[in-house]
Amino acid sequence: MAKRGKTPAKTVDVADSYAVRLMQHLVVPTFVIDPKRRVVIWNRACERLTGVAASEVIGTTKHWQAFYESKRPCLADLVALDRPEQLPEYYSEYAARGHNGLGFSAENWCVMPRLGNQLYLAIDAGPIHDEAGNLIAVVETLRDLTGQKRAETALKELATKDGLTGLSNRRSFDEMLMSEWSRAQQTQRPMSLLFVDVDHFKLFNDQHGHQTGDECLRAVADVVSRHALRPLDLASRYGGEEFALILPDMSCDDACVIAEEIRRAVMALAIAHGAIGAGNHVTLSVGVASHIPGEADGGPDRLLGSADQALYAAKRLGRNRVICAERMLAEFAGLGRDGVQVPSSTARKSA
Repeated sequence: MAKRGKTPAKTVDVADSYAVRLMQHLVVPTFVIDPKRRVVIWNRACERLTGVAASEVIGTTKHWQAFYESKRPCLADLVALDRPEQLPEYYSEYAARGHNGLGFSAENWCVMPRLGNQLYLAIDAGPIHDEAGNLIAVVETLRDLTGQKRAETALKELATKDGLTGLSNRRSFDEMLMSEWSRAQQTQRPMSLLFVDVDHFKLFNDQHGHQTGDECLRAVADVVSRHALRPLDLASRYGGEEFALILPDMSCDDACVIAEEIRRAVMALAIAHGAIGAGNHVTLSVGVASHIPGEADGGPDRLLGSADQALYAAKRLGRNRVICAERMLAEFAGLGRDGVQVPSSTARKSA
């Protein structure tokens, strides 16, 4: 028996092999690159998925153009380059299956330039080695999970959005408040909170009916949401006719400016009210609080309570106004100069 010596790395012969012909007819979109990252197989299912013909990419390193508008590595490229550390840079979901020859898995939105739409693809890429352990090819397979991903996104939105107004719901508000409170504790930056309440809303419903009341709430929600301009600002429906606006990294003075803009914008809508005991048009009362959380503050209850009390004071002082908790404490300590006592947050719901 002849002694078998070490075989040098060879490019895969893809011309007439049975394995290649089988791969061409697989229903799973598949392509193969060689160690120099040139495409050697681009099967028919891959042509259908991407809209790119095999003749356009075979022998080139342009396979990325089937999935992205600007040049970047595909998963097979990262396997060929042995760069698991770059997975987080390019893929929203990923798994590196170690250095045991199993490759990488990932999920990602791809823009699919040739098709003109976006697809969410589950991707697996694995290496093929020769008997000497040399890399001779990388196989990448793709699965279209777009429908599933969009369904998951829709369900997630249902869980976090208020059905009537489209704003974030109370659950999202609570989660965001805790998250931003913790961040403010670390950065020692102020965070502000607005409670926005529609004045005399029960009377409005009695006068105009619940359908018109829903239209009113949607109009107010639209105004509030337009003032959540920065990425971390959050507008939410807190409950009933009450809305909340979380404003991280914002002082009380700046938050009061936004609160006044919201109040004036709703007045400018001139939504007819006219119920006995209310004015001609729908108005808002707004409570504003701001705080730099300290280590001893614990959770955001102090901020919630301050905004709540400021809103209560705005109601008791005549509605259609903005009250800042910090200014209120300075001007209306205990019994205010107008004889208004500022109670706990549990007392104001009747207002």
